[in-house]
Formats: sequence, structure tokens, C-alpha cells
Amino acid sequence: MYKILIRPLFFLLDPERVHHISFKLIKFSSKIGMSGLFRSLFVVKDKRLEREVFGLKFDNPVGLAAGFDKNAVLYNELANFGFGFVEIGTLTPKPQDGNPKKRLFRLKADKAIINRMGFNNNGVFEAVEKLKKKHNVLIGGNIGKNKVTPNEDAIKDYLVCFDALFDHVDYFVVNVSSPNTPGLRELQDKEPLTALLKELKVQNQKYTVKRDGVNKPILLKIAPDLTDAQLLDIIDIVAETKIDGIIATNTTIERKNLKSSLVETEEKGGLSGKPLKDRSTEVIRFLSEKSNKAFPIIGVGGINSEDDAIEKLEAGADLIQIWTGFVYEGPALVKKINKAILERNI
Repeated sequence: MYKILIRPLFFLLDPERVHHISFKLIKFSSKIGMSGLFRSLFVVKDKRLEREVFGLKFDNPVGLAAGFDKNAVLYNELANFGFGFVEIGTLTPKPQDGNPKKRLFRLKADKAIINRMGFNNNGVFEAVEKLKKKHNVLIGGNIGKNKVTPNEDAIKDYLVCFDALFDHVDYFVVNVSSPNTPGLRELQDKEPLTALLKELKVQNQKYTVKRDGVNKPILLKIAPDLTDAQLLDIIDIVAETKIDGIIATNTTIERKNLKSSLVETEEKGGLSGKPLKDRSTEVIRFLSEKSNKAFPIIGVGGINSEDDAIEKLEAGADLIQIWTGFVYEGPALVKKINKAILERNI
């Protein structure tokens, strides 16, 4: 139904407008009692799907990537579509509008999206208020810095978000890999990244002692555009800082072998979707093999089918996330992936 009826209607409209419309529709559907119907259609419950990763128990390994529910307004409703976890954000200390519109573009011929949103969000403290209600799903908190914050002060922004969210999320994701905030990717360099992660680990230990011994896993989200040498640096950084895992990967600035028109493909921003699939899998496999599977990996990028998901898992991912595939394929994709994992005994 989604691909035959809903998606063609949605794709007639501006992508960002559709995003807001879909939120309203999901919210309304839940209010009129359709949550149970969604769960019956899309949730797959089976002990064999459960995963224990970085100390957390996931009902299934398929999550929703950050960027969909930026402001933590729909995480419980989204859980009804079968996700094992939902990642909110990216959140910054202060609210910010992000980059000027138009900033979201569909590349339909490639099953891809270009976005240059620029960490548009209502700020971490508004999200905290939303997160105070009961969670029906594990929540990841994706954190970043405000655009106006210089890189030399970036640690302060990450610490503000970390402190605010600590009691309200199950794990943290440090986002230094978005291409849409000027200079942000410079924080992926070994020295500033090590300093940032070490400071977050120190704070984590302090909060753990103060707050009933609850330690929150810290993950790093990396770009697919890193070289092999930079990926080896990432492995060293994980070992040195003892963070809990990696999310591979964010969107790419590459524009190779696209079928869409030059007008579409030359838009600035991060590319997600099917064209990212192979590179994302390469990064996962490289990190897994070169580190001798020393840390968990969440695989994301170009998952448009159950075969794409299985490929990520077989390359070394412990969990996976979807976003653009959710837009193109609809919620049935989550169920298909979980069914395939069971059928193939992965």
C-alpha cells in the first residue's frame, strides 16, 4: 500500500513538507487507536532477534537512524513500525534553524536523498521534556555542536547535551561527521577527536558514580569519506578512549555513478540512500577486520532491502539502522529485514 498509494502522493510534494505531514499523520493515527494495528502489521517478536550489544538488550537489530525524529516527538509511535531502537537528534545545546531552505532533495532515479539540513532542531532541553514520558523502545541520543560555536569550544557543547540527556537516553552518539555544519568534520582529526571522546568518558564515569552506577554507552558516528589511514586512526582512537562502538556511516559528499540529473546531483549536502551502500559496507568490513572485531559497529547507509541489511551484518555490523530506505520502501522494510534475519539464521 505504501509504495503503490502513499509514496506516489508524498513524492508530489516538497520532501521537507512531507516529513512534517507524515509526523502529523502518524501522531493522529496513534491518537485514534491505530497503534495496535501498526504493531500487528510490522512488529516481529522472536527471541532469536534479540541482541545484547554494549550492555543493552535490543528486541531486534533494526533501528531508525538519527535525523528522522530530531526533536524526540515521535519515538514511541515509531516503535510501532517494528524498530528495535530509535535514535533521536542530532541535538545541539541551543535551538537552531539549520541551513536556508530548500535543503532536502530526492534523487528518485538513485533511490537517494541529498540533505543539507544543518542540525536544525529545537535544542536539547526541549527534547528532554519530550523524553520524560515512558519509552516503549531503546533510545539513542545523537549530539552535536551549534553552528556558531567555534571548534575550539566544541567540547563544551557536547558536554551540555551529554549532561542534559544522560538520564533520558540509553546510549549516546557523538556526531562529528555531518557535512552540513561548516568545519564540523575537522573534529574527526585524531587530536581533537581523542580529546572530545576522552572528556565525554570522564563525564560518563562521574555521572555513573553519582547516578546509581548507570553507565551510558558512547558511540562515534563517522563519515564514509575517510581514507584507510583515517579509519586506522579511528581504530586507534577507540582503543585509546575506550568508547563503546562506531556507527558507520554518515552521509557522503561523493557524487559517483549517479543516474539523476546534474541539476539534482550538484546540490550541496550529504548524500544518503542506495548509492552509499557499497562504501558503507566497505567501511564496516574494514573496521571489523582491521580491529579484529574489537568493538561493536552499527551499520547504516544504503539499506533498501533485506539483502542490503544482511550484507551489512555479514560484513561485521552488530546492529543496523535505516533512514532513506524507510522513506523509499516504507515500514514494511523493517519487517522484511527481521524476517530475513530469522530465515537465514543470522
